[in-house]
Formats: sequence, structure tokens, C-alpha cells
Amino acid sequence: MDRRRKLWVGLLLFLSVPCSVLGGDIAHDDDLAPKQPGCENVFVLVKVQTWINDQPGSEFVGVGARFGTLMQSKEKHATRTNLSLAEPSDFCTEPKNKLKGDVVLVHRGNCKFTKKASVAQYAGAEAMLVINYHKELYKMVCDKSEPNPNISIPAVMLPQDAGGSLEKSIRSGAKVAVQLYSPERPLVDTAEVFLWLMAVGTILCASYWSAWTSREAAIEHEKLLKDAPDEVLNVEETGSSGVVDINTTSAVLFVVIASCFLILLYKLMSFWFVELLVVLFCIGGVEGLQTCLVALLSRWFKRAGESFIKVPFFGAVSYLTLAVTPFCIAFAVVWAVYRRISFAWIGQDILGIALIITVLQIVRVPNLKVGTVLLSCAFLYDIFWVFVSKRWFHESVMIVVARGDRSGEDGIPMLLKIPRMFDPWGGYSIIGFGDILLPGLVIAFVLRYDWAAKKNLRSGYFIWSMTAYGTGLLITYVSLNLMDGHGQPALLYIVPFTLGTFLAMGKKRGDLRNLWRKGEPERVCPHVRLTQEEVLSILYVECQCFIPARESLLC
Repeated sequence: MDRRRKLWVGLLLFLSVPCSVLGGDIAHDDDLAPKQPGCENVFVLVKVQTWINDQPGSEFVGVGARFGTLMQSKEKHATRTNLSLAEPSDFCTEPKNKLKGDVVLVHRGNCKFTKKASVAQYAGAEAMLVINYHKELYKMVCDKSEPNPNISIPAVMLPQDAGGSLEKSIRSGAKVAVQLYSPERPLVDTAEVFLWLMAVGTILCASYWSAWTSREAAIEHEKLLKDAPDEVLNVEETGSSGVVDINTTSAVLFVVIASCFLILLYKLMSFWFVELLVVLFCIGGVEGLQTCLVALLSRWFKRAGESFIKVPFFGAVSYLTLAVTPFCIAFAVVWAVYRRISFAWIGQDILGIALIITVLQIVRVPNLKVGTVLLSCAFLYDIFWVFVSKRWFHESVMIVVARGDRSGEDGIPMLLKIPRMFDPWGGYSIIGFGDILLPGLVIAFVLRYDWAAKKNLRSGYFIWSMTAYGTGLLITYVSLNLMDGHGQPALLYIVPFTLGTFLAMGKKRGDLRNLWRKGEPERVCPHVRLTQEEVLSILYVECQCFIPARESLLC
């Protein structure tokens, strides 16, 4: 396997690690947190809008407690209320001041959360904000042995920096007011629609490109086979250059290596590690974008695409490649430098889509057996690292890696993402490269088979496989919204639909055995005009055709 093939196999492993769909959860239930009468709220994120001396200030995000009253979901129904400091600051003993309808700012520690809320309620507070002593949020729950706390005011936990900022403003003499509410996400956001179109469109383009190049290679192979049958072996060797056919062993090995790489990402997740991922992503993105642009522009600049120059280390490179490479490098560098600005997601998606299309062009599934093993292993891999990993790591490893937790970055780069434009919470809807790349390998194989068998859309398998993939991805987004934005293993829904449809239709049409073993239709050798004895003695060596006795001559 040459250097280029090794690069793309490595990129396939690198790209396919995050395979979950995320929307950013705002509410969730936690089975580990104690639940009892008076302490059974669902944990929700809460917006804390501030005003300093009647001027709009910062907006912070907290998390609601298991106890207390629920938050208003609409901003227009939430009231602006003055914010006061607790005296004593922990509110574990009788308050020294009456609050008269104010929201009270309390420090965490020294007593139970329910005790603080009871003291705040006794002092006449409208709500209680608790300052955590860490920058992360913490769930406020009740003690298992505690009776019904009878708390009738909302309680919200704030991160240390947010609470410290409010406390500093109050101590400086400023008048601080807050508004607390927990808006609901829309049932469907346009970001999910566009992300669905991007995923389906990427596989569609990659499949047609793969099938087109495969057919061009087959036509050229047939011409050479007719004109120079004594050079068949050499033709077969050169005809597959630049393409990597994976087998069942590499399909299983992929899941093992991908799992190890995922754990590595999880354990080493930091700002500098994400910077390394950005560099690797840019290298792959440049290669992918360059390959796509050269293939597209060579239709108009054929001479430049067919004229080559020898470049040290890279070998023979076309003039067209030399022309587009500086643009691709500049594009990736500009994205990497400005990737934290609001519209940088556009550049990330362009580089990601180009890279996925290129990998689907170079890495191929030779038959349905390999495709089934690959998708089945990926199916188990996705479920394990999204759901089952919580038992060992106390959090979903896949989701933590996809979000880029503990790195200070807004997620890792190996994702397609679109901002949630009509969501009051903002954020991004994202999909991992693996959710497109792995099913795409099988769907591209389906179209290559249809074209080789000269099947149209109606009689072939491609349109049904694409429909199945789109349906599986659609159900993933439905599940995402029904579960309040919790990350979902997309392959949990995509694999049964895509693979199940293909297997069922192949069985019904009688093509399953051929699809499973050979991965290509049976073809009559048009150049053979010899007796059966001559065919058995010559073509077995030169054509490497297996010709069963008493059957027609088959390539």
C-alpha cells in the first residue's frame, strides 16, 4: 500500500470517531439523583438576564434545582426582580435582613441546599441563586432521608465566575436586577433540516463520483482487454491504483482502533490537543478540497489537468493541482485562524464535506459482506460509547469528546455543524463525520453495482438505500428533539434502515448471494471466442476468470 493510500486509511479512522448527533440539551432527568415528594423536578437550564443600574448587563446560564417551583418558560411572563446579597452569605442560619420579594444571592457550602432555600423562603425571597465554588454547574438535590422540604420558590445554581461578577457589582454599590426563565426549544429547527440535506447531499455526490470513475475505469479496462489480452495482469494491477478496498478484518480492526483513539481523545482532551486536531483536520481538508476542485475544474481545463510536472517528495503533479493547492491551503489557514468567529462553521463544513467526498472516492467496500461487517461493528461502537460508556466513565465518552469538554473550544473540528437560528438557547446542531462516511461507503457500493448491472433507478438498489439512509437520519433528529436535545447515536437508527433495506431487497430479487460474495454482476466476456478447452487453459491464467463446468462462460 503506497503512502497516499495509508494517508487516507488513517484519515478514515481519524474522521470517523465522533459518530453522534447533538443538539445541546436544556432539560434532563437523572436517575442517580434522589427523587421524592417535593423534590422531583426535572433539571433545566435557566437564563439569568441581568440589569446593572437599569442598563442591560450580561446573560448567565444556571441550572434549576430538583426542588422548588418551576421556572417560567417565556421571557414575557418572567418578572425583573432586584438582587440582594444573603446575610450571612451561606444562609445556613437565621437571616439578618428581610428581602421583601428580592432574589437572594447565596454562597454554596456549610449546609444542605434545601436548608438554604428554606431560610431564603422564610426571609421573603422571590427566588434563590446559589454561587458554586467551581466554574462548572452542579445539580442541587435533596437528601434521601429528608422529608418533603416544602420549598415554594425557585432555586438556581450559578457557576463561580457568573455569581462572583454579580456579587462584585452589588458590593460596589450598583443596583442589580435579574430575570429568570427557562425557554423551551422549538420542536424542529431549520439547522436540523439543512444538516439533513448536507448529509444526504454529500453521500449523493460522493456515490455518483465513485460510480462514474468506476465505470470509466471498467470501460478502459474492457478496451485494453480486447486489444491486448496478453497484458491483462498488468492492466488489473494498474486499474486499481489510488483505490483502497477494505476487507472484513480491517472493518473489525477499524472499530478497535477507533475506540482506542476515542479514549485517547477523552483522556487527553485539552486546548493544545484540540489545536493538534485542528492541524490534522486542515491537512486532510486541504487534500480533500484540492481533490474535489481538480476533479471539477479538469472538465474545463483538461490540458492543465493532463500535463504533469515532477515535484520532489510528491512525484508527478498536474499543473491544475499546482494552481489550486495554494488556494486550498489559504482557505484552511484562514479558517483555522478565525474558527472562533460566528460564521466560521461555513469553512469547517466546506472542508469537512470535501474531505468526506474524497475519502468515499478512494476507500471502497468491495462487497456486501464487508459492508455488513463494517456497519454492524460501527452500530455497536456508536451505542457503546454514547450510552454504555456512562457505566464506566460516569458520562458519555462520545458526547464529551464531540462537545470538546475541558478543552475551552466549541467542539472538535471533525463535525458538520450549523447554528440553531431560531433556538432561544442558540448553539449548534452537529453530526459526526462517521454518520455520513460509514453508511456512505455502502451506499456508494450500491450505486457502483447498479451501474455495472445496467440497472435504472427504479430497478436498482441505490434510490432505496438513499431513502433508507435519509429516513434513518430523520428519525435520529426526531429522537433528538423528543429527548430534549440529548446526544443520540445516529448509527443506531441509520444502520438498521440502510442495511436492512438493502439486505431485504437483495434477498427478494435473488441478488443477495452475488452481492454478498462478489459485489459485482455476472458479465459475459465479450472478447472470448475460443473453445471451452482453450478458455480453461488460457483465460484462467490471463483473465483469472473462474468458469464452473457445464455453465456459460463468465468473467
